[in-house]
Amino acid sequence: MMDLPIVDSHVHLWDPTHFSMPWLADIPLLNRPYGLRDYEQGTKDLPIAALVSVEAAVDPAEALLEARWIDSLAQNEPRLQAIVAAAPLEQGPAVRAHLESLVALSPRIKGVRRNLQDESPGYCLQPNFLQGVQMLAEYNLSFDLCITHQQLPGVIELVRQCPDTAFVLDHIGKPDIKHGQLHPWRTHLGELATLPNVQCKISGMVTEADHHRWKVADLAPFVQTVFETFGEDRVMFGGDWPVVLLASSYHRWHEALGELTSHLSLVAQRKFWRENARRFYRMS
Repeated sequence: MMDLPIVDSHVHLWDPTHFSMPWLADIPLLNRPYGLRDYEQGTKDLPIAALVSVEAAVDPAEALLEARWIDSLAQNEPRLQAIVAAAPLEQGPAVRAHLESLVALSPRIKGVRRNLQDESPGYCLQPNFLQGVQMLAEYNLSFDLCITHQQLPGVIELVRQCPDTAFVLDHIGKPDIKHGQLHPWRTHLGELATLPNVQCKISGMVTEADHHRWKVADLAPFVQTVFETFGEDRVMFGGDWPVVLLASSYHRWHEALGELTSHLSLVAQRKFWRENARRFYRMS
């Protein structure tokens, strides 16, 4: 594959000795600090030109502190050009103070995420949550959708009711790759892609596959579906560091996607690996 510059649209940096992150307790491999040096080692010899840091589910009371900490790391790492911070959007109009604090904190704050994957399918359609998401457009903040494939019908309606908010679907909506279940995920993804204000990250796939026995062929129909439904202008690469380590090295994930996108035109490959993420997150 060609040595194309990469904008990694999905990187987690965390320190469970500094922040409360109880979800890591049962995952020994991940239950330690992962900072920029770890990321640099894990991506050694790859042409990472820029990266997007995505919130890592710290205690909600520490959300602003996490965003401030990530921004402080960027002072010594010019490639860290965008931050997706946590925000309690379920507060509805009351989340305004939080959003104002975020945008005042740093110009690197480009978006927010309120992780939905553990919520009920209809959670995102509650009036307060809808209002919180709709408010993001006022602050020029995008919304990262972290969900499972069962939640896609509700998310389609969420995106439809928030036409002024820019969305990106993390981890292609977490389909059941392990069992090769394309349906109804494929149908729902196609419906979501008809809405012009949503894009899709090809990220987090190997952790939805068989951690120990996945093959490139297992990923192929899912990657193909994403490109067919969203097109080359609305798909971006995400490494999902360090969660990817549960099923793969970063290099192996990069190589798998290189193989699966090698048939694309050079223009389309550049969009996927770099340009779409740079545009979506408004990076310099």
